[in-house]
Amino acid sequence: MTVTAAMSAQATIPVDQAVGMVLPHDITEIVRDSFKGRAFKKGHIIREQDVDHLRRLGKEHIYVLRLGPDEIHENEAALQLAEALAGSGVGYAAEVVEGKVSLRAMAEGLLRVDREALFRFNLLGEVMCATLQDHTPVREGEVVAASRLIPLVGMRQLVAEAAAIGRAAGGLVRVLPLARVRAGLVITGTEVFSGRIEDRFEQVLRDKLTGLGSTVGPVRFAPDDPGLIAAAITECLADGAELVVTSGGMSVDPDDVTRLGIALAGAEDMVYGTPVLPGAMFLVGRIGTVPVLGLPACGMFHGITVLDLVLPRILTGETIGRAELAALGHGGLCRNCSHCQYPVCSFGKA
Repeated sequence: MTVTAAMSAQATIPVDQAVGMVLPHDITEIVRDSFKGRAFKKGHIIREQDVDHLRRLGKEHIYVLRLGPDEIHENEAALQLAEALAGSGVGYAAEVVEGKVSLRAMAEGLLRVDREALFRFNLLGEVMCATLQDHTPVREGEVVAASRLIPLVGMRQLVAEAAAIGRAAGGLVRVLPLARVRAGLVITGTEVFSGRIEDRFEQVLRDKLTGLGSTVGPVRFAPDDPGLIAAAITECLADGAELVVTSGGMSVDPDDVTRLGIALAGAEDMVYGTPVLPGAMFLVGRIGTVPVLGLPACGMFHGITVLDLVLPRILTGETIGRAELAALGHGGLCRNCSHCQYPVCSFGKA
């Protein structure tokens, strides 16, 4: 449908002749550096005192809508689109504001976006959906996407096609809950084990895990000895750990033997190395059904590392392998900002 065709069902009258009319759509007011929002709501009956205000907003004419049977108003379209776009863990308010509906996370979790379906949706034209980036950690109530019909009036068939894309995908946006697991920690390094230096890794890992709702159970310390590291991991598993995280010993020095210890403990599907900085020497694997993550020493120095990208995905039940890690390369370079605002940044976002 062309713009000319879309406008053909809409007549206009001068604003000073519109007193007593019902507005067919929201009217937005923008005051630079101060306000952007709805000045007049759809359904408002225009009063004499509104005329000057409307003119200050640049409104010299008002629409008179006479919709045909094949046409749809922006507000009705927005609600139809929201219903189709919202997947599990995502909700929306029944009120449409300025023709737009916002989709919000119903609980804390990890946002998943069907990027291919989103692309096809936006290719249709005259409808739009904008989202946060895939794999963004979100909090309850946070806006994760917004959608609308771009013209005031559109064709019902187009909106139906757009909604069908969302429904076929099970929703374009979902918020996955994070499992609350019992994690075991293995702090490696002879210098720590012997007491020559104080460990600072445990608290870092504890904060990250508890910050995502999990708990820390067994904590074991091991020197740079593959057999003793393997034994510490085995003890964590015997103590009920549903996730094991090791710290340090992942580099290329001769004393860095943590990954050998992980292998000795029975780890399978091990992947060592990621295209992420900080975190290039990260390791992921599993022992049975228990994920095992090997975090290099960068995790103690940098506030945000590859662990922050992978851990939430692990807690949603996703299996992380070579392909998933390789995909992190696009956006995998941390800018080391003086004031970190992760996850409100590009790190780990493709």
